[in-house]
Amino acid sequence: MPVHPYSRNLHTVGQLRAMERAALAALGISGPELMRRAALAALNSLRRRWPQVRQICIHCGPGNNGGDGFLLGVLAREAGLQVEVVALTGASHGDAAAARAAWEAGGGRIRQWDAQGHLPEAELHVDALYGIGLNRAPEAAAAQLIEAINGSGRPVLALDVPSGLDTDSGSCPGAAIRADATVTFIAGKRGLYTGRAVDQAGAVELATLGVPDSVYADVSPDAQLLAAEALPPRHRHANKGNYGHVLVVGGDHGMAGAVRLAGESALRAGAGLVSVATRAGHVSALNAARPELMAHGIDGPQALASLLERASVLALGPGLGQAAWGHALWLTALEADKPLVLDADGLNLLAREPRRFGAAAVLTPHPGEAARLLGVATAAVEQDRFAAARELARRHGAVVVLKGAGSLVADPDGRLDVCPWGNPGMASGGMGDLLTGIVAALLAQGCSAWQAACLGVGLHARAGDCAARHGERGLLAGDLLVPLRALGNGMAESGFEHE
Repeated sequence: MPVHPYSRNLHTVGQLRAMERAALAALGISGPELMRRAALAALNSLRRRWPQVRQICIHCGPGNNGGDGFLLGVLAREAGLQVEVVALTGASHGDAAAARAAWEAGGGRIRQWDAQGHLPEAELHVDALYGIGLNRAPEAAAAQLIEAINGSGRPVLALDVPSGLDTDSGSCPGAAIRADATVTFIAGKRGLYTGRAVDQAGAVELATLGVPDSVYADVSPDAQLLAAEALPPRHRHANKGNYGHVLVVGGDHGMAGAVRLAGESALRAGAGLVSVATRAGHVSALNAARPELMAHGIDGPQALASLLERASVLALGPGLGQAAWGHALWLTALEADKPLVLDADGLNLLAREPRRFGAAAVLTPHPGEAARLLGVATAAVEQDRFAAARELARRHGAVVVLKGAGSLVADPDGRLDVCPWGNPGMASGGMGDLLTGIVAALLAQGCSAWQAACLGVGLHARAGDCAARHGERGLLAGDLLVPLRALGNGMAESGFEHE
């Protein structure tokens, strides 16, 4: 991750435009000079990532992003690279017109894109079509050029934002560049880190272009990237009673694995005690597989009452089901009004019977569950994950983790953090159960709901990345438990193997 003091801050397009105006005033420079700085940062990124490349093709749109591309062409040619430029239109506007003229003044040739034509030969393509200026599907000609670039089989560097990606939401209304890397300018953009953007942007690098700290200090970010954190070391005189008692409620017939994973991850994340309230038929298997879990067969609400009294935090939902047994336990657990993590069928029941929470609560929906809670289609959630997470947090008075690529953590006041870790191997059964147990354990150890959600999401995703070193395909939820323990204790993310 970048080392700039404001590198974790993420902004909306409106904020970015205001910051750019403030930067020009603070630096006392013109728009073309800022554009030249962006072009130089792009050239440096290109040569650092692909030092062997000698032949590039830059694709320029009509606005300022295209201007960055034209000036990159000027600088790249001066650096000895062979440069081809493809323009989407016959003219550029604003400061980009001067950049286009500078390219042509040095003898640069511009090939206007013809949908019937072919891309020039190149070892690398640079996307400078739209940047932050597009929040709709690209028009037909641009879409054809984007698809041609994506299908070229060559690496792609995007300038500021991959064209076709909505900078605010991370969604793609139509065709969008799939970049190997994106060098983004001045400040972080929130849409680069969640949803479709995780595939489209590739490796993201921030180039601040020499903008002074005062510009960043004057604008509160809309969101932030999570920081890599761990819990502090324990006192030497600690005992298990100091670290809370998590009660996992769930595991209807055939779902013992869900409560085992949630319970075991709670133990590995440091809870002092973990009990499991589940179907009686699961108890023997749980005792044999993980005797540290205190498994109890529960046939209804009355049997659950004594366990609720002893618990400090509830993990409600893994494998719970929505039939009479699960619904009765759900109601009884919520009436205890204890800090809790609600997941899986606990969320599906909440969609049927909405409520706001009084005690500390963390909800951990995937997009489908979020859609049911909001009464909308899943596609609507994915179209604006930021708005969905914030609305869920506001509506239920809880901290919400909207899971998926670039998981979001939102609180009822609108604060939001974005997780920059995780991988496709984690798209497998049981991963959500692990997260439920981790967050519950952190609540039990004294974290606030916000702290538990942020730290838990980060540990879960980073453990997944460590486990994926052995390959993403075939990754199991249980593979995360060893790196989870190491990361929770502040150990380095390398130097340990799976048991």
